[in-house]
Amino acid sequence: MLKKLYIRNFTLIDELNIPFFPGFSVITGETGAGKSIILGAIGLLLGNRADVKQVKTGASKCVVEAIFDVGHDENGAIKQFFDTNDLDFVPDECILRRELSAAGKSRAFVNDTPVTLTLLRELGEHLIDIHSQHQNLLLGKENFQLSVIDILAKDGEQLARYRAAYKQYEDEVRLLTKMRKDIETSTAEADFLRFQHKELSEANLVEGEQEELEQKSETMSHAEEIKTSLYLADSCLNGEEGGVINNLKSVLSHLSDIAPVFAKANELSERLDNCYIEVKDIADDISASVDDIDFDPRQLQNINDRLDVLYSLEHKYHVDSVEALIQHLNTVAERIENIDTGEEKIEEQEQLVEQRRADCEKLAAELSAKRHEAALAVEKGMAERLVPLGIPKVRFKVEMTPIAIGPDGADKIVFLFSANSSSPMQQVSQVASGGEIARVMLSLKAMMGNAVDLPTIIFDEIDTGVSGRVAEQMAHIMKEMGHTDRQVISITHLPQIAAVGATHYKVEKEETEAGTTSKMRLLKAEERVTEIAQMLSGSEVTQAAIDNAQALLKN
Repeated sequence: MLKKLYIRNFTLIDELNIPFFPGFSVITGETGAGKSIILGAIGLLLGNRADVKQVKTGASKCVVEAIFDVGHDENGAIKQFFDTNDLDFVPDECILRRELSAAGKSRAFVNDTPVTLTLLRELGEHLIDIHSQHQNLLLGKENFQLSVIDILAKDGEQLARYRAAYKQYEDEVRLLTKMRKDIETSTAEADFLRFQHKELSEANLVEGEQEELEQKSETMSHAEEIKTSLYLADSCLNGEEGGVINNLKSVLSHLSDIAPVFAKANELSERLDNCYIEVKDIADDISASVDDIDFDPRQLQNINDRLDVLYSLEHKYHVDSVEALIQHLNTVAERIENIDTGEEKIEEQEQLVEQRRADCEKLAAELSAKRHEAALAVEKGMAERLVPLGIPKVRFKVEMTPIAIGPDGADKIVFLFSANSSSPMQQVSQVASGGEIARVMLSLKAMMGNAVDLPTIIFDEIDTGVSGRVAEQMAHIMKEMGHTDRQVISITHLPQIAAVGATHYKVEKEETEAGTTSKMRLLKAEERVTEIAQMLSGSEVTQAAIDNAQALLKN
């Protein structure tokens, strides 16, 4: 739960450092005093979008920091969240901090570790629930009504299994759709594909063939030139007179003659002998190559004809190699196979889709059963809670209608409501007044609070549209929601609610030479009397108002 809130240079707040306590707390103050500013600051800690306008004029940055005690969750969802995201878990001091510079740069920290806003937002969902007035509009949304039932049904595990199965079902449906489209397209061009396959198959394509043929063609086209050059080279090396080979043999002989009297002759002879061997080997290769080079016009024509076939196919299929032609052939063959076996594969996929659907329907039925039990409990619980809240003839029904399977199951949930016995029940958002909707939402939140381990709940003027005894009853409900390991904070304008709070804070605006500032302070006992008296009688506090305030505080 929230232990301390620190705010600096946020909108109209210079600096605020205030503690919070378990149980039921209230925050009061005149309209425009800055209560919404406090909520805005907390919203930053929950990952809400920041605006540079939130930085107090003249300040370089604003800072919002909150300390939470999460010791109650040492083995729960919060501890798991910290472990999953590699964050240090400190049960008694979980520190969230958000910084916003005047230049628009925003940073977030959890226990001094930088985190993304997404991560901050996910953690905030485990720490605080802020119920603002606009959330009453959620009563008209089916997904909210369904989520209420799911929370109270405690079907999170079943819902997770269902959603995983439904995703598999959707994946298989998408694959089936793609297969049908591919088959339809391929079937329309089946004749063309078969023609391509026949043409490329008959070409007897071989990897590396083109490069080999191009080399042969180049060689045969210059056969006479090559043969002449090789012949001259052979003559230079192997000629009887002046040939390199014979000259090298003569040099070796001369060196051998002087070896007995010239010590270096042996070294020189050895080196030259190595050269002789290499040159002799080259000369033999050249001599053999002379005989290998032969110009055959017919063979050259055959090679060029084959190259023309390959070049034509490459141009036709917009590729630049035989290897690419072979790859295209394989692709065409695969598509033809899909056409030939397409119906069989589609039947198999249809069976798989039906199996996935059956799996989803089975899991959806399990969900529906749990939701039905929760719906009955909600109907009973809402009647018990709304009657003391000034709606004695209330009728509340959770209408469950089977629908086709979807992302959240196979149920449509609608909350039906009637404030009196003579009026037919209709959707609560359509027939309930503002005050009735506030009471309905508070009752739902009270029931949900018992099902969800959420340490802090903040109500922002949930008492709108009610007064008197009803307001007092709402206060007691919120008080019951706030117990030793949970805190409930209510921002209120009603003295009946303010008087029930165990802790009372006041937000007030102050005009100074430096400008307007908002402050929040914890009220002492005697200050509470004055504040509640002002809420009862206005700015002029009468003795009667003080007496009334004291009476409210005693109740």
